[in-house]
Amino acid sequence: MGRPRVAVSPRLEAFLEMLAAERGAARLTLAAYRHDLIDLAGFLADRGTGLDAADGGSLHAYLGGAATRRLAPRTLARRLSTIRQFYRFLLTEGVRSDDPSGGLDAPRLGQPLPKLLSEAEVARLIDTAAAWPAEEGLRLRCILELLYATGLRVSELVTLPLAAAQHDPRFMLVRGKGGKERMVPLSAPSRAALAAYLTCRAGFLTNGKPSRFLFPSRGRDGHLTRQRCGQLLKELALGAGLDPARLSPHVLRHAFASHLLDHGADLRSVQQMLGHADIATTQIYTHVQGERLRRLVETAHPLARRLKKR
Repeated sequence: MGRPRVAVSPRLEAFLEMLAAERGAARLTLAAYRHDLIDLAGFLADRGTGLDAADGGSLHAYLGGAATRRLAPRTLARRLSTIRQFYRFLLTEGVRSDDPSGGLDAPRLGQPLPKLLSEAEVARLIDTAAAWPAEEGLRLRCILELLYATGLRVSELVTLPLAAAQHDPRFMLVRGKGGKERMVPLSAPSRAALAAYLTCRAGFLTNGKPSRFLFPSRGRDGHLTRQRCGQLLKELALGAGLDPARLSPHVLRHAFASHLLDHGADLRSVQQMLGHADIATTQIYTHVQGERLRRLVETAHPLARRLKKR
C-alpha cells in the first residue's frame, strides 16, 4: 500500500517550471522528477518534516530505506540526481542557506553497453524489408532506412510531420527532446525509400482524410505508435532470421552511431545527429568500440591464439 497523498510544495512546482523553461525538459522527464520528489515528500511527512526543510540525515534515511533500496540502480541514481537538483535550486533561490544533499553518495553503476547489430545484419534486414509485399513493405523499408540513416528516436520518427519530407530531400528537420530542433542528413537509400513510401502513403489514411503526420494511422494518436513500430521491426527480424529480442528502434539508433564511428566519424558530429545534449551520453559508443577491439585482439592476435592452445 502506498503512502497517503501529501500536499505538493509550491517550491516543487517552481523547480519543475524552471526545468521546463530554462532547460527545455521533456514532459516525461518532468513527470519522473515530480514522482520522485512527491515520494520523498511523503517519506519526510511521515517523519514530521516538510520537503523544503529536509536535513541531510532525513535524505540519507530516505535513500537507505527498504523501499528505496529495492529500486534498480539507474532508477535510484535518477532519484538522487532529482534530489540534488531540487535542493541546489532552493539554495540558488535563497530559500535555503545550505544544501542537505551535498553528502549523499551515488549508487555504483555498471556501464551497460548497447545491443548492437553488425553491418551485415542491417543489410540483411534491409534486403528482407525490400522483399516485403505491397504497401506495408514500402512503409517498413522506409521506417528501417530512416532509423538507420538518421539515428532518430522512435518517438521522433512516428511523430514526424509530412512537411519534414517535403522540403530539401537531402536533410530532414527533426524536433527532439525539449522541443529542440536539429537537421539530420539523409542518405541516398533513405531518400529513395522515403520517395517510394510517399507514393503509397494515402493507403494508410483514415477514409482518405488528410493527416499532418508522415506515418499516419487509424489509431487514436493519428500516427503510427512506438509500440506498433517496434512490433513491425520484430516481425522483420523473424523474416531476416534474426532473434527478435535483438531488434528494436533503439537498437537501430545504436547501430547508426556505432557504424558511423567505425567509419571515422567524429564524436561531436554523432552527438549532434543523435540530438544528445551532453557529449558524455554519446561517449558510450567509444566504450562499444573499445569492447569490440578487446574481443578482436583476444580472438585474432597470434599471441592470444597461442595462449589458448596451452
